Amino acid sequence: MENFITGYPGSESRHRAAMLETLGPEKYELFFNKFLEYFFMEADAKFLASNGLNCLRVPFNYHHFEDDMNPRVLKKDSFKHLDRVCAKEGIYTILDMHTVPGGQNPDWHSDNCTNYAAFWDHKDFQDRTIWLWEQLAARYKDNPFVAGYNPINEPCDPKHWRLPIFYERVERAIRAIDPNHILWLDGNTMAMEWKFFDKVLPNCVYALHDYTTMGFPWGETYTGDVAQKTKLEQQFIRKAQFMIDHKVPCWNGEFGPVYAQPHLDGGEARTEEINKARYEVLGEQLRIYDKHRIHWTIWLYKDIGMQGMVHLSPTSPYLRVIAPFLARKTALQLDAWGRRPNASVDAVIHPLVDWIRKAAPNSDDQYPTPWDTERQMIRVVNQMWVAGCLQGEFAELFRNLGKEELEECVRSFRFEECVQREGLNRILEEHARVLG
Repeated sequence: MENFITGYPGSESRHRAAMLETLGPEKYELFFNKFLEYFFMEADAKFLASNGLNCLRVPFNYHHFEDDMNPRVLKKDSFKHLDRVCAKEGIYTILDMHTVPGGQNPDWHSDNCTNYAAFWDHKDFQDRTIWLWEQLAARYKDNPFVAGYNPINEPCDPKHWRLPIFYERVERAIRAIDPNHILWLDGNTMAMEWKFFDKVLPNCVYALHDYTTMGFPWGETYTGDVAQKTKLEQQFIRKAQFMIDHKVPCWNGEFGPVYAQPHLDGGEARTEEINKARYEVLGEQLRIYDKHRIHWTIWLYKDIGMQGMVHLSPTSPYLRVIAPFLARKTALQLDAWGRRPNASVDAVIHPLVDWIRKAAPNSDDQYPTPWDTERQMIRVVNQMWVAGCLQGEFAELFRNLGKEELEECVRSFRFEECVQREGLNRILEEHARVLG
């Protein structure tokens, strides 16, 4: 579960460790078990189906299934919640291993606390990932509502050639158990690059992620002019060139704007204006995907108010508990998703970036290459180090809550308690089926 979805800072494993230390084992288990239960239920599946959507990408952390101190041993009830999501209301599910042992990229969303993607340098991490996919394949090989397996989310192999080799290994291992389900394979560098991909594996769909800066607070505003539309399509084609050249199916596994909120973005009128532009850029992306007849899944379905098709009510018990911390997160730029300008943070980061660029002129060229020095420093300093230091502060918000109060908090994630983002959902429904 990525941090902006529920509001915690930093990485998921440190968040869970802080919550366990603060709540104790019994209340910790109650909190997370009920949270996962309420996050996706029958009503959620019915809602997706009612919008004409037929596929849900389900992200999960390998920690749900095995422990780093007890590897290759499945945890008790490890499939409990994943089993529950599959086969609801005719919705197909793509199983997305969002976090793998060692970390497949250096970022917080792969539950990486270190800024080092160790997965690529340690064969045992790769072997453990293959072992876990063998367990998943054995579990779901006969499930007709599982659309397939997404072995790694947003890999970042600095040498590039190790990713296609790993895909060949994991494909053989899965096929030995489950010869039928599709593999959905992300490109390298956050699903954007295809260096050293020189062959097509059987029964595989190749995946890109297609975010545009025009959908974020720090990007240019989308006005719908010809140059912007051309830029959007060229960006997509660049990422999809491997699929186009090899005439293989293409899937956009993640895309979507971050939406404005009145208390952060200048009130109701300004928020409506910003979000109108964000809906329009999303609509233009979907028109491009319709034109090229590709598959897609939006990121994401549900959160506390940043991107989701449905989101928590601003007056929900959960948001009432964490509201003071969310204001602090925004001020300190601890969220990469939805980061707003802040002069006090800039006063610290910008001189550091200037110094680094003078001391190491090649700093803007380090991998992952889409990230310049400023983004690297904000990520490492704010979104990893400072955010990690504040894990305990977030957990303390829940310390004095009893079991009933904790359950009331996470019940805020039930579909019936949430708010639907109508502008987003209307556009998705309009493009739910490719015409022609």
